[in-house]
Amino acid sequence: MFLFLFVLQAIVAAALVGVVLMQRSEGGGLGIGGSPTGLMSARGAADFLSRATKWLAILFVALSIALAAIAAESGGQDSITSTLDRSLPADPLGQAAGGTAQPTAPAADPAPGADDPLAGASE
Repeated sequence: MFLFLFVLQAIVAAALVGVVLMQRSEGGGLGIGGSPTGLMSARGAADFLSRATKWLAILFVALSIALAAIAAESGGQDSITSTLDRSLPADPLGQAAGGTAQPTAPAADPAPGADDPLAGASE
């Protein structure tokens, strides 16, 4: 269902872009010459394209809301955690849970020695 709605939204988006690009910036429609009356006259084309733009935009927003609702319902946190890399061990030391590993002592900070040229120079 999600894939079907996703493909349908892609088609609606392409149609919406095409309809918007066919309109003239002055709002005159396609600007095709001919009789001033009828469906594909300049005014009829503008009316048709305006209505098509309105309904395609409404359909696009409705599909966006439906897709977001489906994704939130089916996915949620489980889809995010399922994509995490599980190849690293849970133990940070890399040892088995039942192992008898001895903790390592932290390294001692070296005392300031005579090797430090700035140790004795305090003014």
